[in-house]
Amino acid sequence: MRSPFLSRVATIFLASALLAAAERPALAAADWNDAQIKWKPYAEGLAEAKKKKKPVCLIFFTEWCPHCKNYRNVFSDPKVVAASKHFVMIHLDKDQNAELSAKYALDGEYIPRTFFLSSNGEVADIHAPRPQFKYFYNEAQPADVLAGMEQASKLK
Repeated sequence: MRSPFLSRVATIFLASALLAAAERPALAAADWNDAQIKWKPYAEGLAEAKKKKKPVCLIFFTEWCPHCKNYRNVFSDPKVVAASKHFVMIHLDKDQNAELSAKYALDGEYIPRTFFLSSNGEVADIHAPRPQFKYFYNEAQPADVLAGMEQASKLK
């Protein structure tokens, strides 16, 4: 026979756990302004870019990276949202796409890394204005990535 006290303790524990889980935003860590930017899976995105002759913006990130969490906010900037409509937008979790991350480790596998690709999938020589970690754009301000998008919008 169950003790009423233990049943109440179990109920309180379960309710507390559910409340704590509900308070944590489930998708906040993964939200790269998914409501306004049409992110595509890698293979689908490359196929769409080729078909529509659009350049690609490819980003590698991880869920645990504080720089990535800052950088994702850049994609809520209205100018970045507007510019994204001229691209096929792809973002990949480096931890879940290790093979692709290694393929695009042109100057290391640091994160976040942002590449601009032509419509046929070739990496363009477009990068952040820095001598090292060239594909690490300013994580707090959209100006650098917007400059990259401006250059990449001329790609075929």
